Amino acid sequence: MSPRPPTLVDALHRAATLDRPGSGMRFLDRRERETMLAWPEVRRRALALAGGLLAAGVAPGDRVCIVLPTEAAFADAFFGTLLAGAVPVPLYPPVRLGRLDEYFSRTAAMVRAADAVAVVSNPRVMRVLGRLLDHVTPRCGLLDATRLVHATPTTAASPSPDHLAMVQFSSGTTVAPKPVGLTHAQVLANARAITDDLLTRFPESEGHQHCGVSWLPLYHDMGLIGCIFPALDHPSHITLLPPEAFLAKPALWLRALSKYGGTIAPAPDFAYAMCVERVRDDELEGVDLSRWVAALDGAEPIAPATLRAFRDRFAKWGLQPQALTPVYGLSEAALAVTFAPLDQPFQTVRVDGEALSRGRAEAVDAGGVELVSVGPPLSGFGVEVRSAEGVVLGERRVGHIHISGPSLMKGYLDRDEQPIVDGWLDTGDLGFLVDGALVVTGRAKDIIVLRGRNHAPQDIERAVDIVDGVRTGCAVAVGHVGEDGEQLFVFVEARTPREALADDCIRAIRSATGLQPDLVLVLEPGTLPRTSSGKLRRGESLRRWRANELVPPESVSVVRLMGAMARSTLARWRHR
Repeated sequence: MSPRPPTLVDALHRAATLDRPGSGMRFLDRRERETMLAWPEVRRRALALAGGLLAAGVAPGDRVCIVLPTEAAFADAFFGTLLAGAVPVPLYPPVRLGRLDEYFSRTAAMVRAADAVAVVSNPRVMRVLGRLLDHVTPRCGLLDATRLVHATPTTAASPSPDHLAMVQFSSGTTVAPKPVGLTHAQVLANARAITDDLLTRFPESEGHQHCGVSWLPLYHDMGLIGCIFPALDHPSHITLLPPEAFLAKPALWLRALSKYGGTIAPAPDFAYAMCVERVRDDELEGVDLSRWVAALDGAEPIAPATLRAFRDRFAKWGLQPQALTPVYGLSEAALAVTFAPLDQPFQTVRVDGEALSRGRAEAVDAGGVELVSVGPPLSGFGVEVRSAEGVVLGERRVGHIHISGPSLMKGYLDRDEQPIVDGWLDTGDLGFLVDGALVVTGRAKDIIVLRGRNHAPQDIERAVDIVDGVRTGCAVAVGHVGEDGEQLFVFVEARTPREALADDCIRAIRSATGLQPDLVLVLEPGTLPRTSSGKLRRGESLRRWRANELVPPESVSVVRLMGAMARSTLARWRHR
C-alpha cells in the first residue's frame, strides 16, 4: 500500500493524479441541478486561483479569510489558498440580513483574530460584504474568487505536515469564538480516523464505494473536515447541497442520499428532527436509503426521542436502525473524538435525575433522565472525566470531559493562553463514562444550579419542543441570579404565537423535569442569538435580556436590501 499523503496539498495532487471515475465534488443547487468538479479539475482551478492570490499580494504563510457559500468557488478559494502556500480561514457569509450590524462586528473580530491579509468572496456576497471594510481593512483587501480563478496558474506550494493547513473558529456558544490553528497532520489525522472507522466496519468492494452527501456549511468543521477531507484523502465523491436549500426543503438531503448512493452523512440533531416534521411521503417517491450506513448525529445535544423518531419515520425507505450514529467532537480537536459503533443500533442510558444533579449517574429501569451514549474514543484518541480539581473520576461519575489525540490543537492561534496541559484539553463539557463509552450531560458554563442541584438546560429546552406553537430547537433555559437566589428563565421562539403558549410551556417543563420556571418569555422567530454554525447562545440570550436587547431581527424588505447593497458599494469605493 502506498504511503498516505502527508499534507492536503499532496492529497489533492494524488486524487487528481489517480483521477478515479466519478470522484470529486458535486455541487447541487435548490433545483437539484448539479455542477461536478472531478479532482483534476479541482486542482487545475485551485492552481489558477493560487496564481491570482500571489498576484494580488498574498504571500506564503499569510492568512486568507474565505467568505463563500456552498459552491464551486469555495473549493477554488480553499484549495487555491493552500496551493499558494497561504492559510485558509473559512468564515460564514452574511445569511441573516436582519442582523447585518452584528454580523459585521463579529466577522471583523474574526478577521483581526486571524490576522488575515485578504478576504475572498464572490460578487453576490460582496454586494453586502463591502461594509466589512469599515470595520477592518486587510492589506490585500476584498478579492473576488470568480476573477482570481482566471489568473495564470502557479506552481503548487510544498508545505510540511506541521505547517498550518487552516484556521477555524471555536463555536462560541459561551464565549467569543477563538481561532484554532490546525496543521496538515492534524486535520488529516482526524479525517483518517473517521474514514478508517467506516472502512473497518463497512469495507468497500467492487461496485460498492463509500461516498458522502452533506448540506453542512463548508465554513464549519463538520462540513469541511468531516466531509470534504475524507473524500479527498480516500479519493471518492462528495455531494454538497447549500444549507439554505436543506432548511427550505429537507427532503432534498434524503433524495440526494438515494440518487447518489450516499453511505455517510453527518448532521446536528435538529436536522433529523426537521426531517421527521417536514418531509412528506410524496417527496420521497422512489427514494432508497438502504446504502446509508453512517447517519452521524453530533455538534449539539442529542435527544433520544429524535433518534427514535427518525429511525421509525424513514424505515420504510430502507433506513437501517444501526445507521443512526451519535458522535462527539469539537473544533479544538479538528472535529471528531468519539463515535458510537457504526454497525450497532444507538444506545441510551437511563439515570436517576436527582442523583445526576449531585454528580452521580445511577442507573434506573424506568423514569429518570434518558441520555444518549456517543461511544468510545476513535483510534488514537483518549477521553477522561475529571473533577474540578483535576482528579480522574471512575465510571458513572459526572465531571469535566478531557480529551487527547493526534488532531488536538497545540493552542489557540497567536494567543498566550495554553489550554493543552500534558497533551490533554478540558473541553468545557460535562459527562460520564459507561463501559468506556462517553455520555455528555452539558456545558459546564451552562449548568443551572437551583436550590443546590445542577440541572442541564437541554432537558428543560426539550420539554418545550413538543408544545404546540413552539419552534423546534428554538428555546434556551438559563439560570438568572436575582435577589432571591438563582431563578430559572426560559426564552422560547414561537412558530404560531398564542395567548396560552407561555403557560403551556410552564406545564410541560414542570411535567418533564419537576421544575417551576420563574419566567417563560415568548419571542418572535429569529430573536435568539446563535453562533455561526447555528447553535443557540444561552449566556448571550440572558445578557441581551438584561440589557433590553433581546429583540427580533429587523424585517428584510427590498428597500432594506437595496440600502445594504448601496452601503456596501460605498464602503468598497472608500477603501479602494
